[in-house]
Amino acid sequence: MSTVAAGQSGKPAKKKITREELLGTERRWRRFGEPTPAGGSLNEDGTPDYGIFGPGSVVWEVLLHPATVVFLNAAQAAVQTKAYKPINAGLRDRDPLTRKARQGTLDMMDVFDRLSRNMGMHAPMWLGDSKTAKLMAKHLHNIHKKVAGDVIDTGRPELGGYAASEPRDAMWAALTEMHPMLRTYEAFAFRDGRLPHRLSPEQRDQFIAETAAYLRLVGADEEEIPTNMEELGTLYEKYADLFEPSPTINIMPDTGQDWVKLSMDTVLKNFHVSQLRALIPYLLQSTLIELPAMGALPAKTRRSMGLSPRKDKAAVRAAKLFLPIAWLMQQGPYERYILRRMWGPDGVRLIESARRLHEQTLAERAMGRLAGDVTGASITA
Repeated sequence: MSTVAAGQSGKPAKKKITREELLGTERRWRRFGEPTPAGGSLNEDGTPDYGIFGPGSVVWEVLLHPATVVFLNAAQAAVQTKAYKPINAGLRDRDPLTRKARQGTLDMMDVFDRLSRNMGMHAPMWLGDSKTAKLMAKHLHNIHKKVAGDVIDTGRPELGGYAASEPRDAMWAALTEMHPMLRTYEAFAFRDGRLPHRLSPEQRDQFIAETAAYLRLVGADEEEIPTNMEELGTLYEKYADLFEPSPTINIMPDTGQDWVKLSMDTVLKNFHVSQLRALIPYLLQSTLIELPAMGALPAKTRRSMGLSPRKDKAAVRAAKLFLPIAWLMQQGPYERYILRRMWGPDGVRLIESARRLHEQTLAERAMGRLAGDVTGASITA
């Protein structure tokens, strides 16, 4: 990456970002060989290996929609940084971005790179075959072993510590990906010739039941894995303390600094005009759509983010007013823009392959139902 020479003041040179550096290559997202898409290998019995979800699943129906592809980052980031405290604590204490902020070297490309890897590195687990899903899960588990600390919140020491690779926090890391995925789809996905709408209660329960395979992959305790929406609600109640808003959650235990403010100040200090290349897609995936994304989330989740009653109502209103823009943003040109920058080349291939499989499976099911109806009508006649 090129830099701008330091001035006479002796300040560190600021990094310039080229378009090629912004787009990156497979290496930004890939951590082992090229991922094998679901259905690209065979099980021992000779049947296709579709990974943990597979075509025809409710999870794939939700995940593969352009609205989810475009808006999931914002919804997930909002929940994980503003609602579930142990994840916030891990980012505050152990994330490479925070370390760079402490060193004074954090810049906009670092922030963009972190956000862009978020979805693309999950795609192999959601859309790859079983071996691919296990390899990526193992890689992330090894990284998360280092994300542990004795203090979740300096203002509430009774909450204890956190450990990203242990069952509780690994489970919630997965659930705070999947539940926002469902709510984002229901709030913003134009489908069936209708405005965005909720799935049926049976479909919502099926989505959570299918999510169980992902929770097992990341190491959640079997007895805690929810299998329907009611059980998920019970789980939220059990861990309500870890979702309560707190004015001290961003305070770093060792320095007393606010890690979010420190990060923003450092990025601003190191900003160069060429970094607009990274700032614009970052804003489009975060700040600019954060309010409507929060409005799509459950009311309890919004309260856990510390939203005032006034801002809570504004978020719900924003989600509805945002619909015309949401429709435009899930159309082909914009979706392709986001796919390349946020999901990466491997993620694009996995999504394209999964969409073909999913559409084929749904078409076969429809033909099967039609044939059954015709047969039934013939018997009746």
